[in-house]
Amino acid sequence: MRIALLLMLVASLATASDAVKPEKKIKLFNGKDLTNFYVFLKDSHREDPKKVFTVANGMIHISGAEWGAVTTEKEYRDYHLIVEWKWGKENLAPRVGKARDSGILLHGTGVDGAAGSGWLESIEYQMIEGGTGDMLMVKGAAKPKMTVEAITKEDKQLYWQQGAPRVTRDSGRVNWYGRDIKWTDTFGYRGPVDVEKPVGQWNRSEVIAQGGHLVYYLNGVKVNEGFDGDHTQGKIQVQSEAAEVYVRRIELQPVKDSGQR
Repeated sequence: MRIALLLMLVASLATASDAVKPEKKIKLFNGKDLTNFYVFLKDSHREDPKKVFTVANGMIHISGAEWGAVTTEKEYRDYHLIVEWKWGKENLAPRVGKARDSGILLHGTGVDGAAGSGWLESIEYQMIEGGTGDMLMVKGAAKPKMTVEAITKEDKQLYWQQGAPRVTRDSGRVNWYGRDIKWTDTFGYRGPVDVEKPVGQWNRSEVIAQGGHLVYYLNGVKVNEGFDGDHTQGKIQVQSEAAEVYVRRIELQPVKDSGQR
């Protein structure tokens, strides 16, 4: 028993020290195939019989036919993540008629699928029509914690507002600053001040990750921020969640000393 515990401790320490900190640009998606990634799906796990994730014409096509994610083989820390993506036309069951939905999962840790639907315990950069840039705590074996500057609006939900009093959460969602308080889960939804571009146009999502400090950008606009998170490194996932999505760039760059873009 003692030997087994010792081996587990050594393995966990090795994992922590092996997390990659970019010293130069790392082109995670090479435009040709899914080298640097593996697929994990809710039902078929590491097999992809429905071809949910395919690569053609320099893009990853996510069909949304099964829930899951494409996941980095390695863990990463202290990085500037850039993901360029756009919505496709399709939205499949069980989300027909509902807002197109996906996401980027950060600092993923633990067992594949532990958070349900093929996802890792993580912090989410939400991609959903009208709510892209929301921050979600994705529970696995444990509950990730994050502190945010936020206000509570009439709907009793938290909305990021720089300089507002800080609150700590281990579940739920922190809305990006401009999310429409009247948002509905409706296909094609757009709010009055959305930063996300219309369907079919390319979006640029960025995350500055420095330890437990995460800053979210969408198309050059800072939309959310979290402090003192208890997840500081891990794998990166791009979700399949019924919506058709195209991704043409997944890249890591070193973080500037200022922690800004």
